[in-house]
Amino acid sequence: MNTSPDYPPRHDSEESVGELVTQASEQISQLMRQELRLAQAELQRKGKRFGIGGGLFGGAGVVGFLALQAVAATAIVALDLMWPLWGAALTVTAVLLAVAGVLAAAGKNQVDQATPPAPEQAIEGVKSDVAEIKERARR
Repeated sequence: MNTSPDYPPRHDSEESVGELVTQASEQISQLMRQELRLAQAELQRKGKRFGIGGGLFGGAGVVGFLALQAVAATAIVALDLMWPLWGAALTVTAVLLAVAGVLAAAGKNQVDQATPPAPEQAIEGVKSDVAEIKERARR
C-alpha cells in the first residue's frame, strides 16, 4: 500500500517553466532597481536646476533691493551732474531694474526646466518595460 499522495509525474517542461518564472522574476527585480536608480538620478538633476533657479531669483531680489537704494543714492550724487536730478536717478534705477529683470527671467527659465519634479524618463521607462513584459507574456 502506497501512503504518498498521488501526484502527476513531473515533466522536464514543468521544470523549465519554473526556471523561466524564476529567471523572469530576477530580471524584473533587476529592471526595477535600474529604473529606481534612473529616477533618483533624474530627480537629482531637477533638484540642482531648482537650486540654480532659486539662486538666480535671490540674485534678482538683491539687485532689486539695490535698485531701491540707488534711487536715494543717485539723487544725492546727481546734484553735481549736468543732468537734472530726476533724470540721473531714473537712469541708474532703470539699469538696475533691467538687470533684476534679466536675472529673474533666467531664474524662471531654470525652474521651468526642472518642473514637473516627477522623474519623467524613469516613468516612461517603467511603462515601456511593463508593456514589453505584457507583450512577451502573450506569446
